[in-house]
Amino acid sequence: MHITVDYDLCEGHGQCLMAAPDVFDLPDGSDQVVVLDPDPPQSERGAVVRAAAMCPAQALRVDP
Repeated sequence: MHITVDYDLCEGHGQCLMAAPDVFDLPDGSDQVVVLDPDPPQSERGAVVRAAAMCPAQALRVDP
């Protein structure tokens, strides 16, 4: 699985961070999310898919 963020769309809402805190971060003062692990283990798949679905800007893409 691979995660891609479209930084032209990301508005830093942080919904992904709430869904998958081990994969995403929103550092203090940052306007956009940071992917801590762009190729997380399959055990994180459910959380990552939820994170992408929760993104109000639809800025996350999850590839198999």
